[in-house]
Amino acid sequence: MRASRLTRLGGRLRRLARAAVPSLLIGAGAWLVASGAFLGAAARHGSPLPYGYAVLLVVLIGARMLDRLHVATPTALSLRGRARPIFAGDEARLDVELGAALLLGAYILIELTGGLRSSLYPLVYAMLAFAVTFHRRVVGLASVVIALGLEQLLAAASATTPELRAVSFSHLGFLSFFALLHVVFLQAEVLRQRRAHRAEVGRAVESLRAEARDFRLISASLSADPRQRSREHDEERLAIGAVETIHETLFYTLELLKESLGLHTCVLLWLDDSGERLKIKELVTDSDCVTEVPIPADAGALGTVVKNRLLVSLKDPKRSHLPYYAADAPIDFFIGVPVMEDGHLRGVLCADRAPDPSGNVQPFTSKDEQLLVGATEQLLRAIRSERVFAAVERGKYEHESFFAALAQLNRALTGDQVCATTFQAVREFAEFDFAAITLFDKATRRHAVMAAHGDVPKGLLGLEFTENAGLVSMVVKNKHFLPAGGELRDKDALIFNRKVRTLSMESLLILPLICADEAIGSFTVAAHRARAFGKDKREMLSVLANHVAVSLANARMYGRMEEMATTDGLTGLLNHRTFQERFSEMIARADRTSGRHALLLTDIDHFKKVNDTYGHPVGDAVLRSVAQVVQACVRKVDVAARYGGEEFAVVLEGTDHKGALMLAERIRTEVAKQIFQSEKGPFSVTLSLGVSVYPDDGKDKAQAISLADQALYYAKHNGRNRAVAWPEAEAASPDKRKLKAVK
Repeated sequence: MRASRLTRLGGRLRRLARAAVPSLLIGAGAWLVASGAFLGAAARHGSPLPYGYAVLLVVLIGARMLDRLHVATPTALSLRGRARPIFAGDEARLDVELGAALLLGAYILIELTGGLRSSLYPLVYAMLAFAVTFHRRVVGLASVVIALGLEQLLAAASATTPELRAVSFSHLGFLSFFALLHVVFLQAEVLRQRRAHRAEVGRAVESLRAEARDFRLISASLSADPRQRSREHDEERLAIGAVETIHETLFYTLELLKESLGLHTCVLLWLDDSGERLKIKELVTDSDCVTEVPIPADAGALGTVVKNRLLVSLKDPKRSHLPYYAADAPIDFFIGVPVMEDGHLRGVLCADRAPDPSGNVQPFTSKDEQLLVGATEQLLRAIRSERVFAAVERGKYEHESFFAALAQLNRALTGDQVCATTFQAVREFAEFDFAAITLFDKATRRHAVMAAHGDVPKGLLGLEFTENAGLVSMVVKNKHFLPAGGELRDKDALIFNRKVRTLSMESLLILPLICADEAIGSFTVAAHRARAFGKDKREMLSVLANHVAVSLANARMYGRMEEMATTDGLTGLLNHRTFQERFSEMIARADRTSGRHALLLTDIDHFKKVNDTYGHPVGDAVLRSVAQVVQACVRKVDVAARYGGEEFAVVLEGTDHKGALMLAERIRTEVAKQIFQSEKGPFSVTLSLGVSVYPDDGKDKAQAISLADQALYYAKHNGRNRAVAWPEAEAASPDKRKLKAVK
């Protein structure tokens, strides 16, 4: 145990010495430079110390170079994770120590060769430029500081005259300017190279994407929308791998054709999307004259192949017959084979023969022609196989996203959550530019736009319309999606109503939302590009629409259940339990923000007489009317509830006594204006109200309610039909004792 401790202690001391010795040596060298120990006369007639130090400095430089090489080239042991890792800080420290040692050596040579007038000063500039240009910023900055410091020390040792001091100042200026100049030019060059690299990478990626579209591996209309970036990235990775595989197959096929048929050139030309130009997809040739630029599709013999979709064979073709050559080539025989896929021309496979060294050349035979025609089928087969693989992977991605979307819909509890989840889910497997969800009220026969997303036409959100000849109404009525092929052929077709008539989209699909065999609304999705919703997309969207309908129905049911749990069935206000919860939340918020809330408790005067005289149904009508007045007078941030029986409670956010009494008077006045009809004639009712403010009156919820109730008691026993705040009730009490809330 003791030996182990001694070993660890020894290791620590060695590491400390390894880190401290270079700093001590560099510091000692700086002192020697400052003392002029290396100046010509002093070095020749002084002690051997300067020369001994120079040897140590050379050893230090060599050791630091070896350490730096060890950091830059990790060993197999360090790669396997068994060696101590070298961190960026260790690497920077080694670079600073090596730079300081090299600069110190340069200044020693300068002192030895004449001091400030030495001819070796360019050595310092070169070292400083190297440090600033090829090291990280902290190392370059440290090197500049060290060089300026050594220059000052050299000046202190040798600047004995005003002329030499002026030389020293000029050296300091040149060093600073030289370092700054390198930093500026370096940053500009790095920025230029980064831009060039990004542009080159962008061109390479775009070239791969173009080739993938040529081979029909990905859709030509792949969106650049940032919301689709993850999906686009996945498709690009698939396409890049497929393009590489296709090119390998094409190359080896053409190479095999060239060797087996003795060809001079075998080239596959591919028709671009416009059908006007041919691009070289793969090439095997003995010639240096083959062009790399796109070729017009109607040029030379290629134009005949493209136009007639037939094999063309030529003997002694002219230069103009073979446009894939940029210069004259000794070609005796040419054959061009159309590459046909499902009746569509995709490209042209060209083969030609030139005389061998002995001047002999063989014409193409019918067997050669059959072999080339078969090769085109082989090339297409390779492309189709990669296309199928890409389609399978794409379908797998889309179906995974589709099932994930269904799971998200099942978790949505409110109508807004269902709509937001629907739009997000559809975007995972189908590109669209506009989507909307409408609901249909069977009782009123009206449609309402519940939510919309994307390029929403003006006036669509919140739109309500009756049944009409529009596509949405027809879809809900017939319970079947429209248009049949997902294409909007009639651009003037009525979709919602005449206010929002068109969408300016090429693709459109309106699906019914069916739940329990009833159409409860519609789901509309549209895209600017044509053929956006193929058969597979329509099937997936139909399934999703059914889930959306069920989720919306569940959201409605959830909303009704929540409303039943939180509201009073007779008045529509919050019930007593929910009032207590909301009041507690508001008090907690007031404690955090140092705010205040006013509480109003109100009671209908002589309500028992109303029930006894006019009957309970009329009494219920009175309660509903008073509740409507209370609800109309408060703000959205306030809480209005039926506290119990004929009592109501209101909590006013951020309100003091003055504001609460103003609202209480407004409620009291509005209720007094109400005229109620009964079999015994019209009548009216009045209210008494009590007010307290938290935390000015009550210091907690229970006390605030108690004081408001006592203020209400005071109002009812002092004339009724009035609003009283707790401070007024407290001041009016003869013995200043707390009132008892006795009804």
